[in-house]
Amino acid sequence: MTEHHRFRHEAMATEFEITIAQPDVDPVYAGSAAAAVFAEIDRLEEELSRYKSTSDIARISHLKKGESATVGLATWDCLSLAKAVHAETQGAFDITIGPLMSLWRNEDGTPRQPSEAELDEAREHIGTALFDLEPEGMRVISKADSIAFDLGAVGKGYALDQCIGVLDDWSITNVLLNAGDSTILGLGAPPGDPGWIVTIGGDQTQSLRLRDRALSSSGFAVKGAHIMDPRSFRPVPVRETRTHVVAPTAALSDALSTAFLIMDTPSIRALCQRFPGVEFLAL
Repeated sequence: MTEHHRFRHEAMATEFEITIAQPDVDPVYAGSAAAAVFAEIDRLEEELSRYKSTSDIARISHLKKGESATVGLATWDCLSLAKAVHAETQGAFDITIGPLMSLWRNEDGTPRQPSEAELDEAREHIGTALFDLEPEGMRVISKADSIAFDLGAVGKGYALDQCIGVLDDWSITNVLLNAGDSTILGLGAPPGDPGWIVTIGGDQTQSLRLRDRALSSSGFAVKGAHIMDPRSFRPVPVRETRTHVVAPTAALSDALSTAFLIMDTPSIRALCQRFPGVEFLAL
C-alpha cells in the first residue's frame, strides 16, 4: 500500500495541506516538494493579499479615479477571472463588495440598516465596472477613488492552481491540495483508486471523487450573514445548506461557490450547462 505523505502550512489566513500518494516518492522527497509548493503560496500571498502593504492588491486599492498601475501576472490573472465570472453570473460575483459589510453592521457586529444616501455613496466606489484592464502592459485603470479590491473569494483557489507547475517540476502527479477545506484540488489519484475521495455536507453527506478537478464550498455556518449581493447591495439571507461547486480549476470553483450563494437555482443550472465540467451541489 502506497504511503500518504501529508504536510501543512499556514498562509492566506488559512491552513494549506498537501497529500502526496505516489510509489516512487519517499518522505524526504515529498517534504522537499511540499516546501517548494508552500514557498510558491507564500510568494503569491505577497502579491495578492490586501493585508500586505506592498502587494499589487494594496497598491491598486489606493488608486484615484483616472489613475492606473501595472500589476504582476498573478494579480492580472485573478482580476481577469473576476471580470469574466462577474459577467457570466450577471454581477453576482464582485471582488470590490467588501466595504458594503460595514454599512450593514455596527462596530459590535450587530446588524444595522444603512440609509439610502449611504448606499448611494457606496455605489460610487463599489462595482467591477469601476475598473478596466488594459492587456498591453497588464495595467489596471481605476474609474473611481479607492476601490477596495479583495481576492478572498478567488485567491486561494488560484494559488492551488499555480502549485501544479511546481509539482510538475518535482515529477509529482498524484496529489491532493487543500486550502482550509474551502477549496480542494485533486491531481491524479492514489494508486488503485480512480480519484481522491472527498466528503461534503453536514447532516446529509455525499462523497465525490476528484481527479484533475477542483471542489469549493461556501456557506454561512462559520461567519453567519457575511455575504453581500452586489446587485441589490443587501445581505444574502442566511440558510443552512452549503454551496458546493466542482470545476476544472480551483480558481473557478472558488469564485463560483461564492456567486452560487447569491444566484437562484435556474441561473446556476443555466451556467453549468454553458460550461462543461462545472457542477453544482447544495447540501
